[in-house]
Amino acid sequence: MPFEKKETIIPGCFELIPRVHSDERGLFVKTFHDEDFQSLGLETDFREEYYSLSKKGVLRGLHFQKPPHDHAKVVYCARGGVFDAVLDLRRDSPSFGRHFCAELRAEKANMIYVPKGCAHGFYALSDEAALFYKVTSVHAPDSDSGILWNSAGIPWPDRNPRLSARDAGFETLEQYRVHPAF
Repeated sequence: MPFEKKETIIPGCFELIPRVHSDERGLFVKTFHDEDFQSLGLETDFREEYYSLSKKGVLRGLHFQKPPHDHAKVVYCARGGVFDAVLDLRRDSPSFGRHFCAELRAEKANMIYVPKGCAHGFYALSDEAALFYKVTSVHAPDSDSGILWNSAGIPWPDRNPRLSARDAGFETLEQYRVHPAF
């Protein structure tokens, strides 16, 4: 199997480890294969793909889309490294309100599969980090939402990250608990 699937504390959230082919020229990594993902029980109907470039110290998140435009996503870092976090927002999940964190590095090529109903965010550890996102729904601005980065107990590497005004204005996890989207 070209991908190793590692369980996390969040049901349906997995760290994926692809085969990395490297030599003196660099490395080559397959980041997606429909049949392999299906055999691992992962969604494969991806509708959009994005990437972001972030400077060291930037935190993006914690983002999610509300139903009916919620989505699963696969994220990986193709340049540099990030501290990646997933927060379970599914009220019926045994891990509701809990988080999973991993360091994603280009040279390691590890990926995170984020299921529907979870928020995602990351912090750029390297001078520049390129994070790719493959999602199963089309971006719907009216369904776009988030949780305040420092309200869920995530051990971010920086207590004073660079944030967008939008990300700094999200509701807290406690406020979300009162009016959940999932």
